[in-house]
Amino acid sequence: MNKRVLALLMTGVMLAGVLTGCGGSSAGSNQSASNTEASADGEVTLKVFSNLPDRKNGQGLVEQMIIDDYMAENPNVKIEVEALDEEAYKTKFKAYAMDGMPDVVSIWGQPSFLDEVLDAGVLAELNEDDYKDYGFIAGSLEGFKKDGKLYGLPRNTDVQLIYYNQKMFDDNGWSVPTTYDELLKLVGDIKAAGIAPIAMDGGDGWPMATFLTDIMVKVAGTDYAKSVSDSVAAGNFDTPEFKQSVEVLKQLVDAGAFQTGYDAQDYGTAMNLFTNGQAAMFAMGSWECSMAKNEDIPEDIRTNIRAFTFPVIVGGKGGANDIAAWNGGGYAVAADSAVKDEAIKFLNYMYQPDKLSKYGWENGVGMSAQDQTSYLTGDETELQLSVMDMVKNATSVSGTPINDCGPATFKTVMESEIQGVSNGSESIDDFIKAIGEACK
Repeated sequence: MNKRVLALLMTGVMLAGVLTGCGGSSAGSNQSASNTEASADGEVTLKVFSNLPDRKNGQGLVEQMIIDDYMAENPNVKIEVEALDEEAYKTKFKAYAMDGMPDVVSIWGQPSFLDEVLDAGVLAELNEDDYKDYGFIAGSLEGFKKDGKLYGLPRNTDVQLIYYNQKMFDDNGWSVPTTYDELLKLVGDIKAAGIAPIAMDGGDGWPMATFLTDIMVKVAGTDYAKSVSDSVAAGNFDTPEFKQSVEVLKQLVDAGAFQTGYDAQDYGTAMNLFTNGQAAMFAMGSWECSMAKNEDIPEDIRTNIRAFTFPVIVGGKGGANDIAAWNGGGYAVAADSAVKDEAIKFLNYMYQPDKLSKYGWENGVGMSAQDQTSYLTGDETELQLSVMDMVKNATSVSGTPINDCGPATFKTVMESEIQGVSNGSESIDDFIKAIGEACK
């Protein structure tokens, strides 16, 4: 490994070409959500539609800091923010796609979300040359392109994690599991102590699907991306690797790994169980690393948050350093925005290396899709450093999560039925058949 690549990995940025493993249109005319024109005196209002409703912590705080900076530097610009949680956001995004988009919007650079959006022609094309000096990691822009044209910019490098409470582990004599069998034993020990082992947002579907991705990485190893891509193309998930991964998920549920009612509980409920000390672990992505700096979380919990990835499975092809990671959400500009030039100017401002990437690192949000080498301060939390080490030591990364590798119908079916197969109300064979049919 050359020194340049190593430096990037050590700062938590990476993923050259990880989106390749899973496999310009005319602009809309309705402008009800975007501005019709700038005012005669040069005043401009930008409407930003965001999936980050918490504006005081994490990525929502970072986004708001940049918005405030931009308005301070551009007094003629007013930025109005509409922010919803992810599921509500995606529902309203579909309505906006029909009726007229806000000027700057959150997007996901994954086929299940972006393909239909680009086909609808609601996003503006960006000039890729504008970003040649922005420090984007090689391959990170690929998921935001169609026919070689760029329509959005990635915000994150995401890693699927299992967060845990180090103090709780130490107090009870529990160790971080290195094998799946050790994880099962740990689940039993935690349950015996009267604590929920792993807080899971099972009500939304997608967190269980990304968790399943981490399992499959340990089952299939570096064959993960090809296995999923082939299954999507053939409309057939009846493969040994996928079936074993679902069986592992089902076995964990049967062992009581998740809280009671996990399959109907949402993101906030799951996180609160963990951050209030009612669950020993929390299954979620690296974008929640800011928990370690969130002063709304009790100090004895936030300073003891650590993380690991799914442990190795005996007989599986994946090693401890094969991880589930991908370039996740980002931003785009509406094609029909009447203030498109200002919207693109704001988007480019967000991605200046000393804005989104720097602010994100300083606030412990996680890892950017840009080079963060120069922002290491020595004051990083232990959680940040541990995730950096995971990335630095990674021998392979998965690319796009399973649920985002196929068409929108596949994503919908997988996320709506994964609760059923996990809780036993649907058989594994029926689940495999249903998601295969959704690819056809």
